[in-house]
Amino acid sequence: MACTESVVNMEGGEKIVQTAVDSFGKLDIVVTVAGILRDRMVFNMTEQEWDDVIAVHLKGTFTVVKHACILFRQQRSGSIVTFSSTSGLYGNSGQANYGAAKDGIAGFTRVVARDMGRYGVTANAISPSAATRMTVSVPDEARDLRAQRGIGSGGGTVEAIRGEPEDIAPFAVWLGSDQAKHVNGHIFHVAEGLVTLLNEPEPVKTIHKEGRWTVEELVRVVPATLGFEIYNPAPAPPPTS
Repeated sequence: MACTESVVNMEGGEKIVQTAVDSFGKLDIVVTVAGILRDRMVFNMTEQEWDDVIAVHLKGTFTVVKHACILFRQQRSGSIVTFSSTSGLYGNSGQANYGAAKDGIAGFTRVVARDMGRYGVTANAISPSAATRMTVSVPDEARDLRAQRGIGSGGGTVEAIRGEPEDIAPFAVWLGSDQAKHVNGHIFHVAEGLVTLLNEPEPVKTIHKEGRWTVEELVRVVPATLGFEIYNPAPAPPPTS
């Protein structure tokens, strides 16, 4: 049952939820997959390009989830499946707006999981890899730049988009099923034939002292501790003669 309301405003999110209830009698699962791209290097990105992407992805997730959660809280059940991206979790060149929105969705999902878990509701995010109408809109220059710099994915190497949207759908269905009632607040990377549970943010290295660090102490200590073999996703090219 199609609903053509926009997710970028609260009224649209509410009408989308209400359409589902009116059509099917209740609401059990919400999947927030709406998205657009406006790729551009950060120094060229316009305010409108930033606002449009944040509105559709981040606010659009909120407008639907907020109204769904009103019902889920009352009925003491429900499943929320949001969509994050490696662009936000790891970083893709030319996607400051999209990456900010997608990492924001990951944080949003973790919070909603804690807000709604007490009511028997789960919230999880999928970071998908699939060729869609949205990914086709990425400019060739952005693709070329990522390939040249080797920063297309989180591991520092370019990863080609794998599969189709249909490859992502089964895992979204599983997250909404009774078999996944114990799964809450997690991020999964899903591609053709691949499902990966991503790690939660956790400390990697720590330095500690009593009292406040001075700049001089940090200059001396950090290179051999926190800064030792630290990963740089986009190192500057060597100087030319």
